[in-house]
Amino acid sequence: MTMNDSSLMPVPIGSIVVGHDGSRDSTHALEVAFVFANKLGVDIVVARSWSIDTAPHGALYSQGYVSSFEEVNEKVRALLAAETAVIASQNPTVTLHLRAALAHPAQLLTELSASAVMLVVGPRGLGGFAGLLIGSVSSQCVQLATCPVLVVPTR
Repeated sequence: MTMNDSSLMPVPIGSIVVGHDGSRDSTHALEVAFVFANKLGVDIVVARSWSIDTAPHGALYSQGYVSSFEEVNEKVRALLAAETAVIASQNPTVTLHLRAALAHPAQLLTELSASAVMLVVGPRGLGGFAGLLIGSVSSQCVQLATCPVLVVPTR
């Protein structure tokens, strides 16, 4: 597995973009994305957005120090790398790129997937209502993305 976690680098054309918020559904979506990536021979870009409310504990400030956006992005990327490491190691032929940004999830995913072959998301994430079949982010991605969107159902 090759890792590239610079949020400043463009998304490789023809890659698969996957939204991952740490939920079980987003991990399942990543597993499905790896199946497609292996078959198509393309890279995967895993993206996570953050806000002041969703930044990892201690990422925004600690002992009177306020972190920069890039420092918070790095902490979010590190968390994303840790949460995707096992599945990535099981797919050594796929290059995995990590992206983190202060953004609305659907906006980040649709912008990153503009040159992608596919956008893959779970049906709902950590902030959704459990009774919904599809969450607001998934729904917005289906409506706004310029590439095919696969909403992976719950197992």
